[in-house]
Amino acid sequence: MAGMRASVVTVHGWHMPGLELALLERRLRAAGLEVHRFHYASRRQTPEQAARALAAFIEAVPGDLVHLVAHSLGGIIVRHLFTVAPVQRPGRIVMLGSPLAGSRVAARLARNRLGRWWLGAALDRGLLGGSPVLRGREIGMIAGSRPLGPAPLFAQMPPPHDGFVAVDETRGQDVTRHLTLPISHTGMLFDATVARETLHFLDRGDFLP
Repeated sequence: MAGMRASVVTVHGWHMPGLELALLERRLRAAGLEVHRFHYASRRQTPEQAARALAAFIEAVPGDLVHLVAHSLGGIIVRHLFTVAPVQRPGRIVMLGSPLAGSRVAARLARNRLGRWWLGAALDRGLLGGSPVLRGREIGMIAGSRPLGPAPLFAQMPPPHDGFVAVDETRGQDVTRHLTLPISHTGMLFDATVARETLHFLDRGDFLP
């Protein structure tokens, strides 16, 4: 992929505005990448609907390569992307704390009507699992093991977890490289090591030794 113009599309997580990605995006730009942030309505759009909007967004992104960096629910949307629009330009994918196997917290909240309302459309083949396995792409997953977050208040969380998502929830048969770091679910977006590992994976298809 050397010598090719590369862009990165970032995809935020559930109930987030995308502004929390600003520092990570700045670090990606400092490494010479052109960064474009995709925004979607996580409670109103199902992951599949958001993926269709993401496909249209990517069409306008320049570059020979289009990498994807997705936080939490964003990684599930990226999985759906390659089902609704399988023909995409080359590029690698980094997911940050994405519960590909389903979220225990979401499953617990979804037991009652208020919880289902609060989580909204994100439950549909999303936070409860069931998203399509992504084939033919290099996917690096960075999971967190620092339990800073309210997840244990809602569900029994097996360690290690990042305060929202357990490490075992981030595993999937389409993940080609998996890395666990001592970071929290939100803190990973501000962590310099996460940025370095993300850049290395986008460049080499592997994490640092």
